[in-house]
Amino acid sequence: MDHKLAHFRIGEAAEQSGVSAANIRYYEKEGLLPLGARGENSYRLYSEHDVHQLRFIRLCRAMDMSLQEVRTLLALDWSQKADCDAARDTLDAHLQHVRSRLAELQTLEADLLALRNRCDGTDGTCHIIEALHARADVAPAAPITASGAKRHV
Repeated sequence: MDHKLAHFRIGEAAEQSGVSAANIRYYEKEGLLPLGARGENSYRLYSEHDVHQLRFIRLCRAMDMSLQEVRTLLALDWSQKADCDAARDTLDAHLQHVRSRLAELQTLEADLLALRNRCDGTDGTCHIIEALHARADVAPAAPITASGAKRHV
């Protein structure tokens, strides 16, 4: 990194990119962003390129992409046909995850609606709380998610 181009301290890079200082440090630790250069005062310094990369990461994460998916996309060259194919494959895999998650959320919505419809507020007993307690009496067979699937990170 050209030290002359690295002029943002972490707070400034956070403000310019919309990524918190804590997340900048985390992305450095995860290898998504190179460690910032050190100024004479030992503060880390970030370049315009680093800020752009942080914005890229933030945009991908806002689309619920995993760190590995972001890492894959960051490593690709937009002028290479093979890399375009790899980017498309990465997005196709992420779309599949999103579609699976949508199905899980639809199942969750139906479950919540059914639970909500158990109680109209006219009875002396809350059947929502009653149903939740009844469910709590049964030991779960799998992690608690809409479909038991592992969270995509």
